[in-house]
This record gives sequence, C-alpha cells and structure tokens, in this order.
Amino acid sequence: MTEEKVMNRWYVVIGAILIQLCLGAIYAWSVFTPKLTLSVANGGMYGFSASQAAWIFSIGLLVFAVTVVISGKLIGIMGPRKLASIGGIVLGAGYILGGLFGSSFFTQLLFIGIIGGAGIGLAYVIPIAVGVKWFPDKKGMVTGLAVAGFGFGATIWVKAAGSWFGLIDNLNFFGLGGVQSVFLLYGMIFLVCIVIGSIVMIDPPEGYVPEGWTPPEPASSNPGSSALGMTDFTPGEMAKTPQFYMTWVTFLFSAIAGLMVIYCIKLFGIDALKAAGMTAAAASAAAGTAMALYAIFNGLGRIAWGTVSDKIGRKVSIFLMCLLQGIIMLLFYKMGGTVVTLIIGACIIGFNFGGNFALFPAVTADYFGNKNVGMNYGYILLSYGIAGVIGPQIAGYFKDAAKGSGDPSIWVTPFIIAGVVCLLGAVITLMSKPPKKV
Repeated sequence: MTEEKVMNRWYVVIGAILIQLCLGAIYAWSVFTPKLTLSVANGGMYGFSASQAAWIFSIGLLVFAVTVVISGKLIGIMGPRKLASIGGIVLGAGYILGGLFGSSFFTQLLFIGIIGGAGIGLAYVIPIAVGVKWFPDKKGMVTGLAVAGFGFGATIWVKAAGSWFGLIDNLNFFGLGGVQSVFLLYGMIFLVCIVIGSIVMIDPPEGYVPEGWTPPEPASSNPGSSALGMTDFTPGEMAKTPQFYMTWVTFLFSAIAGLMVIYCIKLFGIDALKAAGMTAAAASAAAGTAMALYAIFNGLGRIAWGTVSDKIGRKVSIFLMCLLQGIIMLLFYKMGGTVVTLIIGACIIGFNFGGNFALFPAVTADYFGNKNVGMNYGYILLSYGIAGVIGPQIAGYFKDAAKGSGDPSIWVTPFIIAGVVCLLGAVITLMSKPPKKV
C-alpha cells in the first residue's frame, strides 16, 4: 500500500484552502485604491488615476487567467506539488519586488499585475484539478471548499491592512510607505504559506474510488449526478462544442459584475454615503466593512453554491446565480445610500460572485470530463480574465469622467451594464445542455 493510497483525502482540502487564502490577495485590491488614487497635491504618494489603479488589478486578473491555461498543461509534466510551489514563489516574489520597487504605475503594473498575476495563475487550478480526482463523488462541494479560501483570503488581507492592524497606515519598512510595506510583508507570507500547502497537492492513485462510493453508469441523465464527467474531452474536442462557448460567455457575463464591484466597492461606498450626509471618515470605514463582508460572502458562496449544485444540478444553480446577480446589480446604486443596504448588497453580490468559482469548474468537469479538467477549465477561465479588464475598466472610466466630483450618480451606468449582462448569462444557461461525444 502506497502513501498515496492511505492519505486522508481531506488533507488535500486543507492544503487547498491554505494556498487559496494567499491567492485571494488580488481581491483585496480595493483597500489600496484610495491610497493609490490620492493626488500628490493632497498628500498622496502616487497620484494614480482611477483607470491606472484599475489597470493594475485588471492586468493581474488577465495574466492570472492566461497563466491558468499554461498551468493546466504543466501539471502533467511537473506534477501538481512542484507547480504549486513555483506559483507560490512567483507570487511572493512579485509582491516583494512590488514592495521594494513599486513606486510608479509601471513598476506596480509589472510586479503586482504581471508577476503577481502569473504566480496566482500557476497555483490556482491545482487544488481544483487535484480535488475533483480525490472527490469524484462531491465535485461541487470540493471545488467550493478548494476555492473558498480565495474569497476568505481577501477578507484577511483587507482587514489586516485596514481596521485590524492598520498596516497600510502604520507600516513603513525602509521608508517605503504603507502601500509598499504591505506588499513586502504580504509577499513573504504568500511565499511561505503556498509552499507549505503544496506539500499535499498530489494526485490519488490510478483508479482511485472513495470508500463507499460506486461510480454511476455514464448513461445516467440526472443533472446533479456524478455520472456527468465520465466522458472525457480534450481541449481541442471541447472547443468544437457549442457548450464550451455558452459556458465561456456565461462566465464572462457573470464575472463582469463581481469584478467591477471588487474594484469599486470602496470608491462607490464613499461617494454614495458622503452624498447621504456621512463624513468622509465614516463613509470610508463603512465602505471598508462592506468590502470585507463582500470577501467573506465570496468565500461562503463558493461552498454554498457548490454544495447546492450537487443536489439540484449545475445548470439550475448557474441560472439562479446569474438571475439573482443581475437583479441585485440593477438595484445596487440605490442600495448604496445607507450603510445597511450597502452591506446587504455587497454581501449578496459577493456570495453570487463566489459561486462562479465552484460552479464553473464543476460544470466543466461535468460537461467535458474529470480527466482533463485542469486544462479544460483553464480555457474556460480565460473569460474571467477578460471580465477582469471589462468590469473594472468600465467603472474606472465613469469614475475618471466625473473628474473627482464625488457624484454617486456616475455609478448608475456601470451597474446597469453589469446587471443586464448577468441576466443574459441566465438566459444562455437555460439553453445549455451536456454535450455528446461523437
């Protein structure tokens, strides 16, 4: 009996969560945007425009998504454990270099956006690909748990930089200032934690079947059944099916809303609450709380939607998620006028956005097989990278067009755009069905 045979499969989940807690740092970007966009004339260190701050975030997401495709191909060559470790080293190095040298837009774009994004992409898909092999009986649940850390991690990094320890205001390593000092500290933490989590990133033995579970016949048509995924498609075969493009576009539309709000929740919350009569400090604190709770519900949504989809099927779950997200985005501008409704809206959007990262890898495994899910999901995830450019850039464009006026009405159009495309995603999902391999 090999070590792989006796390993408790829940160790994989623990390692996955540890890795994803660090990878989720990119979702904490909104905590840095007020500091980055504060004009030099008003005491800021950087004086970036809202669009420049959005580009660092957007390029990070785009590079992340593109690198996932490369990672999916490298898993079989290097093995998941080694590749996850390399991802942690690259991510950590990006943030460390961003801390030491990220005093300009270009250097932050390079170190945080490009190098940091590449590190996330190298490590991200590994817990998913390894997890569905250890848990073929609970694909929705395990993908939700595996990526829940990505959402929860953002809360940790947001609150540590802000209200918990005030790192962004109090740290000043080597005279670098708060933002770069936080980058430096976080980079060292990411490197160590991801390398530790990678230790258990190993595939199960060939032919592994969980104790007490019998694989169902491939002919089963139950939408929530684990029989889905028993027919394996290569990436090339997947690309010849309409289901690939329908899934890709639905993920794109759903992700636009969540990524737009991740980028702008603090900026929007400050504008909306100040217009409602709050002081700038109180509005900033309330918006920071909304941002942190967004991240918590992002993590909860990954677990909840994934678990629910094992019961009611991926198609119904994606439809309901997109429908609810579209409705709440259309209402979100009005909800920004009070602290309570801002937080409620942020929580619902975060919950639904998190569901994407449980449902889409699971539906990829359902539609195109468990064997190549690492590679196949990489191509699906490219849509998320494109959404990472579209969503934040739409918000950044309208914010810059306001020329610092602080008028919250500038957020109406971006939120309507995001809401409408989410509803389109719900419609597309209704027309989708599992592909048949010819």
